[in-house]
Amino acid sequence: MPEDIYVIGLDYGTDSVRSILVHALTGEEVSTAVYDYTRWKAGKYCDPARNQFRQHPLDYIEGLEYTILEAVRQAPAGTAQKIKGIAVDTTGSTPVAVDETGTPLSLLPGFEENPGAMFVLWKDHTAVEEAGEINALARSWGGTDYTQYEGGIYSSEWFWAKILHVLRSDEKVRKAAYSWVEHCDWIPALLTGVRHVEDMKRGRCSAGHKAMWHASWGGLPSEAFLVKLDPLLAGLRERLYEETVTSDAAAGTLAPEWAKRLGLGGDVAVSVGAFDAHMGAVGGGAKPFYLTKIIGTSTCDVLIAPMADFGDKFVRGICGQVDGSVIPGMLGLEAGQSAFGDIYAWFKQVLLYPVEEIVGSSRLLDAGTREKLIAETSERLIPELTKAAEQISVEVSGIVAMDWMNGRRTPDANQLLKGAITGLNLGSDAPKIFRALVEATAFGARQIVDRFAEEGVPIEGVIALGGIPKKSPFVMQVLADVLNRPILVARSEQACALGAAMFAATAAGIHPTVEAAQEAMSSGFEHEYRPDPRNAAVYEELYGKYSRLGAFIEKETGS
Repeated sequence: MPEDIYVIGLDYGTDSVRSILVHALTGEEVSTAVYDYTRWKAGKYCDPARNQFRQHPLDYIEGLEYTILEAVRQAPAGTAQKIKGIAVDTTGSTPVAVDETGTPLSLLPGFEENPGAMFVLWKDHTAVEEAGEINALARSWGGTDYTQYEGGIYSSEWFWAKILHVLRSDEKVRKAAYSWVEHCDWIPALLTGVRHVEDMKRGRCSAGHKAMWHASWGGLPSEAFLVKLDPLLAGLRERLYEETVTSDAAAGTLAPEWAKRLGLGGDVAVSVGAFDAHMGAVGGGAKPFYLTKIIGTSTCDVLIAPMADFGDKFVRGICGQVDGSVIPGMLGLEAGQSAFGDIYAWFKQVLLYPVEEIVGSSRLLDAGTREKLIAETSERLIPELTKAAEQISVEVSGIVAMDWMNGRRTPDANQLLKGAITGLNLGSDAPKIFRALVEATAFGARQIVDRFAEEGVPIEGVIALGGIPKKSPFVMQVLADVLNRPILVARSEQACALGAAMFAATAAGIHPTVEAAQEAMSSGFEHEYRPDPRNAAVYEELYGKYSRLGAFIEKETGS
């Protein structure tokens, strides 16, 4: 095999897409490029007050083309023809309505500005009622409980709930939609030139974790169940899929059109897609019984275990357990928090309100100075809050917060839940509140660890990756103290994209298995946070207060 052989990992996040060009034999990151979604940045198709978050496929296409071209441009001359694989990870569940050719409706005349025709982003919670109906029916209809491998609770963040909500709320989309496709399945199909939706290879990861697919009942939930849920779903099952494929397999090779647009050869393998956290876990060094936490705006927690140990055991309240969703042949278990960094961003925006409204309209300053002052305040706010919060001892604050500002993903999904801040007095300042919010996100992570333990799933170590582990020692130390466990931080700045590159190298036949690709291409770990025993003891008591507050909040806001 030639020494210089490369692959591309394409990582679609909430706000942007990133491509990294990686040496397939060593994992060396040669170049990287990022593209911010322009329509998303402008707030199009979203209504945060209604928890509606939609994204236009043109943002995805433009980002794909820009980042790959730019990553190749930065690489040494001649690299383009040595690229042999591409793999894609995306957020999820992020489905879209498509026509018979697999084209998203939002790319067709008459649907260009219709939110119902857009990709329904993972954090869109407009389908809360539909999720509730799915859960109620699964327990009462007398047949198979299709939620059993989904942790026993179906979420409004997932495939069927979102589809049903759009079908009910948008007649135009309902009449035009032939089928529905996850983002992580659509990009590989686009790149490989698939011309009919039924020819798309559907990934095991998205199907198993979000669409209630399981081999034991023949794939997706039965037609009888779906029609009983709502007659609007009649016939859709047969226009979806029965078989699923793990992401070590190729969805096909790069279509001539895309090879030309990207300046690549025609022998580039494109792997079957998966979710960002699952490929990220591989890129971050996941191994059996290590909880890999991808920490950013939200968190996704991934754990792999041998099928022989847990393949037939139901783990309550998580986001699914799927054979091969992370590493083929291993059981992938998923959990996570609906908001983590988003909570800090929310608090930042609360504090910025007077700056943007008063300073932004002040007649004492010229327009340029106002703009620079607002920008400087925004940039420095979280770092300054962090610096002040670090000086507050664990015992002093007295404030306990609940991290459910965007509902609860796990344990026991419930997007109706609300956040809270308690214990305030006239001495409660911004740094103290900020520290309580950081502690709340750590307590939410602790609940996930506790649930795995309660269900008999051992956690032998914790690995962290993503923006926050790389940028915030304060948050990570609090997390280590609350979990009372060491946390390893992956060295790669782009573990999700690196994980995708490992799957690309496997699909291209450069490495025989995902494990072999991981061993050859891993970047290792750069730091370990170890718990402070004194803080861990105090947090054990505070965690009890957090849990009691959560029980109260759930009673008041959970239905």
